[in-house]
Amino acid sequence: QVQPVESGGGLVQPGGSLRLSCAASGFTLADSAIAWFRQAPGKERERVSCFSRRDESPYYADSVKGRFTISGDNAENTVYLQMNSLKPEDTAVYYCATTRLSVFRRLPCRALEYPYWGQGTQVTVSS
Repeated sequence: QVQPVESGGGLVQPGGSLRLSCAASGFTLADSAIAWFRQAPGKERERVSCFSRRDESPYYADSVKGRFTISGDNAENTVYLQMNSLKPEDTAVYYCATTRLSVFRRLPCRALEYPYWGQGTQVTVSS
């Protein structure tokens, strides 16, 4: 059974850092694309970053570009989202999602392209 499992959320002050993890269960990084989405209260779900081993450049939303970095560890079969210079507007539930990469010619980065989702992890940026 394919199941991404997120961890690493929490409460952090503005300007601080957090690292989210997405552990793979039932799939491997070699043949998968991984994406992070987030949803703040009262707002629509927003894509944050998308990644695969096949594609050279990850995708980052403009709102996080230069502050967030996505990376993968094959040995751990885990994808990380390093979040630096956090702002109050980064407060949201962050979801990791995965999809089979072979069906796509480009890096998939739309929510509907990801059939497998984790439970989410809360990130709160507040002083």
